[in-house]
Amino acid sequence: MKNRNLFLISKRIQDVCFSLLGLLLLSPLLLLIAFLIKAEDPKGAVIFAQTRVGKNGKVFKMYKFRSMVSDAETMLGKLMDQNEISGAMFKMRNDPRITRVGRFIRKTSLDELPQLLNVLMGNMSLVGPRPPLPREVDDYTSYDMMRLLVVPGCTGLWQISGRNHVGFQEMVELDLEYIRNQSLMKDIIIMFKTVKVLFGADNAY
Repeated sequence: MKNRNLFLISKRIQDVCFSLLGLLLLSPLLLLIAFLIKAEDPKGAVIFAQTRVGKNGKVFKMYKFRSMVSDAETMLGKLMDQNEISGAMFKMRNDPRITRVGRFIRKTSLDELPQLLNVLMGNMSLVGPRPPLPREVDDYTSYDMMRLLVVPGCTGLWQISGRNHVGFQEMVELDLEYIRNQSLMKDIIIMFKTVKVLFGADNAY
């Protein structure tokens, strides 16, 4: 228990230091993205706050740069039959809700950068299972719920394992593998591999 508490404290310190550094170094890029989003759609918000489920089922607002049209959530019901990933998630390569700027920032995962604020607030970590939507958790089995035992992350084993080609159950197994074998060094390795994936050929959508 003592070692576990020491790890959690060390992980939190690492999260705060790295997220602060990231926000500082990336501030010009963050402002540029915000400008481009506002220029394309002056009436829409720059930041999209979405309800997600965190550790032990606690809900919170996860921040992203807005990459979709304003009424994207209301359009989702008509697109569910075109889901391209198995299980309790939704992915669609040519999602008609995505804006032009949104397509670029999603492909490069730049839309995820505001989550550094979530890390500072403590409801997310830099590394951990991705926080699911409430409607996804509604379909979870008791086994799937085990991925909610830790603070969710901005990146994790799923992201560096070809996430667009990994089904839901495989994602759960990767998350549980991470939970069982957490360490600060593994977190750093995952972060470096995430950067490599983002600049590689297998981009997000």
